[in-house]
Amino acid sequence: MPTETTDPLDDRLRSLLARVAEQDATSEAALRELYDLSASRLYGVALRVTGNREWAEDVLQEAYLNIWRVADDYRSALSPPLAWMGVIVRSRALDFLRRRASQRVDHAVELDETVHDSVAADTPGPMDTTEASEQAWALHECMRKLDAKQREVVSLAYLRDLSHSELAQQLRLPLGTVKSWIRRGLEQLRGCMARFA
Repeated sequence: MPTETTDPLDDRLRSLLARVAEQDATSEAALRELYDLSASRLYGVALRVTGNREWAEDVLQEAYLNIWRVADDYRSALSPPLAWMGVIVRSRALDFLRRRASQRVDHAVELDETVHDSVAADTPGPMDTTEASEQAWALHECMRKLDAKQREVVSLAYLRDLSHSELAQQLRLPLGTVKSWIRRGLEQLRGCMARFA
């Protein structure tokens, strides 16, 4: 009668998950070792779902924080440790993509509202055309007053529909810097356009 063989890696991961679940003095070291033993495989899962290395890294960080919080939910009788953690990574990756899509929609709605407020109705008459030309001129003047860096990120964000992360990657700048420049640029544009209203 054949004996069932167990995978030494699975045994080690089960042991580490049990230690993480204890949430005691040894839990942090157990999580570090768990990460070292499983991160490369789980990164592959995150990368397949997101299709982007930077996003996959963000997802992996979120996933391990989640694993830290829910380690006591793991049941070895139901699934191998890597499969269980893989489900968490996949779930975090899908959540990440949904959040990202939602942020893009929010930006598009904000831009649509700005355009709607700035541009004339569906069937422009002579007065509408004149008003739109004046607003376009005002927008051009206000854009000219922005700092060159702010003008670049605002233009790329709204004219090329790039996300903050894509901008940061393209411009090789920290994400926080890009967000800050866009926020300040939009505030200055709103203030400037209000003077022309």
